[in-house]
Amino acid sequence: MSSKPGLHWRQAGVTMIELIVFILVVGIAMIALLGVLTLSTKNSADPLRRKQALMIAESLLEEVQLAKFTYCQPTAANVETAANAAACDGGLAEKWGAEGTSRPHDNINDYVTASNTPNAAFNANNVLVDTNGTAMPAGYAATVTITPQALEGVGAAGASADTEVLRIRITVSYDKEQIVLDGFRMRYAPNFP
Repeated sequence: MSSKPGLHWRQAGVTMIELIVFILVVGIAMIALLGVLTLSTKNSADPLRRKQALMIAESLLEEVQLAKFTYCQPTAANVETAANAAACDGGLAEKWGAEGTSRPHDNINDYVTASNTPNAAFNANNVLVDTNGTAMPAGYAATVTITPQALEGVGAAGASADTEVLRIRITVSYDKEQIVLDGFRMRYAPNFP
């Protein structure tokens, strides 16, 4: 095989410019991909924190809603039948504020010191705890606000503990976020119309 003079065989491969362009394109794509991965990794814990805050709020709301809501303190002889606070035996009408310190409290009104006022009723030594006194996950804070309400013609808004309807608001704070849950509770007594 002979080659003709003047013809040059071109060698297959890439030039230096093509190699530099390839490295630049791949480098930019890698930077963008790493940026997306970093952002998703950084924010991946947020749904977990929010879900934990929601579970805490739901459990605290349920605790308060399950407490009794009577006109009289549990030690009054006619706690189940009193039709208003004035009818409680021995002057044992239920008022705002806890008679004791243990949770769960015996009446909804015991969770706050006054109506319309947020209260950290779920804390022990400035730590959020469950009803057994066990610390909940760190980084969460919770308050309860209980407000007398008028609801469908029942109850009255105001500050009186002697009302028929209460709105219970649980606020759980974490990081710079908040979860707020509202619930309602109507007074029960055997002779309530």
